[in-house]
Amino acid sequence: MPFVPDDFQPPLSLVVDGFLLEPLGPEHNDDDYDAWSSSIEHIRATPGYPDGRWPRPMTLDENRADLERHARDFAARSGFTYTVLDPSDRSVIGCVYIYPDTQGGDDATVQSWVRATHAGRDAALRRLVSRWLAEVWPFERISYAGPA
Repeated sequence: MPFVPDDFQPPLSLVVDGFLLEPLGPEHNDDDYDAWSSSIEHIRATPGYPDGRWPRPMTLDENRADLERHARDFAARSGFTYTVLDPSDRSVIGCVYIYPDTQGGDDATVQSWVRATHAGRDAALRRLVSRWLAEVWPFERISYAGPA
């Protein structure tokens, strides 16, 4: 069974409430790397990252390979990762991951994070994404760790 119906068009952007979401790709490598690598402790303390497996130290080239994997998943419609940009200067302030629930209880699992310098925007991003998922995406049951 496909992750999303064939007739569903995954959004290519969302601009609202001081956030700009667009599909994550290798063009975001330098800024994405800076965002998460400067915020490891904050991200690991964010709901949805309990096991400490990510973020993990990696090189800029390893990060690019990871972004290329996320872009392939998006193109294949098997998972959707969005970079979260500040619309005023297009700097990366976080990420949103929408993937199938491999445990089988939900249609999708969602994780998000913001860089430590934007920690005060965690809850706003979570509310925005929760609303967006409910209004636009074709999922009935979503697992999104933490308060909405």
